[in-house]
Amino acid sequence: MNPAARQLLRLSLVFVWLATAIVSVVELRGQSRDLLVSLPAAWSDPHLATALILSGAAANALLGLWVAWRPGRAAYWAALVLMGVMTLLATFVDPAWWLHPLGPLTKNLPMAAILLALLQDEARAQP
Repeated sequence: MNPAARQLLRLSLVFVWLATAIVSVVELRGQSRDLLVSLPAAWSDPHLATALILSGAAANALLGLWVAWRPGRAAYWAALVLMGVMTLLATFVDPAWWLHPLGPLTKNLPMAAILLALLQDEARAQP
């Protein structure tokens, strides 16, 4: 992959993760909390919801910063695993998010493809 394409893909991922982190915090009492309404009543404690949202936002911010400043196989694998876990959790909370017209979960499929392409490019670059 040429360096410009690699940089564009990497920065696209960084943008998505950092923007998601910011929006999650800004919408802490709005859309972010709405994502959790399908949780069982035992999980409906507002402090738990806040902790879950802020933990997810922190994870997204850390991934974005890691991929921005120290890109490489470890960062890409961590991103792929965390994104997979978060996608599975979101699917458990409310599978209907797969049918949302703006694709809050379906966007993860092309993001996974980008990460796999970056991982493959890193493997080719290593002796």
